[in-house]
Amino acid sequence: MIAIDNVLISDEVVEEQFVCDLTRCKGGCCEDGDAGAPLLQSELDYLKDYYDVVLPYMTPEGISENEKQGKFIYDKHFGWVTPTIKGEMCTYAFRDTEGVIKCGIEQAYLDGKIPWKKPISCHLFPIKISHSEVDPSMEYMNYEPREDLCKAACKLGKKLKVPAYVFLKEAITRHYGEEFYQTLDQTAQYMKEQKA
Repeated sequence: MIAIDNVLISDEVVEEQFVCDLTRCKGGCCEDGDAGAPLLQSELDYLKDYYDVVLPYMTPEGISENEKQGKFIYDKHFGWVTPTIKGEMCTYAFRDTEGVIKCGIEQAYLDGKIPWKKPISCHLFPIKISHSEVDPSMEYMNYEPREDLCKAACKLGKKLKVPAYVFLKEAITRHYGEEFYQTLDQTAQYMKEQKA
């Protein structure tokens, strides 16, 4: 376990190797789960503020479900989440011509329409952040790829020798800041040297 500030990080975050292989998984994490994408409180405002800009990137089914359910919903297990279409694909997602599920929010961001890339829970996947029930200021960062869905990503990560935290550098830096990432990187290098 690695401790940086108020975050306890599983060793697997730095030891396991992972690189998303969208040609294999087809973005399945956007439709395979117990609920939609978990949302931070601040992200609820982003969805309200940028919804009309993201709308053209959504499917008719996604728009219809949001009209019925709302732009976000509350799940008793996961808190605020994005709605889904029939309990499967996120309402903000669409399939490209190759059948890969893409994020409409992220596409709007990539097109320069909005300043918010996508929910941080999606950006950090397969790292999941949870909070201590005893001390809500304490966070846990765990490496939790989906067993079947992420097989190709784990295989590609091993082939390319890319640790999960390195693959997720942009997301970790976005959420915790550059200094946090540099500390994590230095700790990972030290751990690697100790095992050599």
